[in-house]
Amino acid sequence: MRAMGPVIPPSNADSRKHMNRRLLLASVALVLTTAASLGQAQQPYAGLEARAIKALSEQQIADLRAGRGMGLALAAELNGYPGPMHVLELGDPLRLTGQQRGKMEELLAAMKAEAIPLGERLIAQEADLDRQFADKTITAASLVAATDAIGATHATLRRTHLKYHLLTLDVLTPSQAQRYAELRGYKGGMQHPHGRR
Repeated sequence: MRAMGPVIPPSNADSRKHMNRRLLLASVALVLTTAASLGQAQQPYAGLEARAIKALSEQQIADLRAGRGMGLALAAELNGYPGPMHVLELGDPLRLTGQQRGKMEELLAAMKAEAIPLGERLIAQEADLDRQFADKTITAASLVAATDAIGATHATLRRTHLKYHLLTLDVLTPSQAQRYAELRGYKGGMQHPHGRR
């Protein structure tokens, strides 16, 4: 066993050198972590190149094929105009009458009958645009034609969903419309649009 001599405290220079090394290592670790995070944040489309249609997720395609609204009717929904699907989902707490429930089912069926073919058309149009880019056959003229067609279909699809929100409100009483907003969690409910029953 070795005899221990007196402990000599490190000099201020040694202490600063050790502290500087720690600070340098911490700084390098921070820079590397930040760079990795930025690299991921700057690549928001990574992985999307594997999509069948680059502009549409599988969920969006499924929603279009099922005639779901995908937020297209938020202008109506959040301003006191419920849609038929959600009214039917909340039929019991809204105390829908048999007649109201029947009318909601009719409206929902009619909306889907219009929305599903439009959704299919939009999917086909997006697939065509995607294919033109993938095949490197896109031209300025075909770009205008494709995007104009997509825009027109999207507008018609949105108008379809909004129309059925407008028609749905005509079937509800003001107290049902107010209760709907409360059940959906809209702050303070919604004022029933003036001039409606």
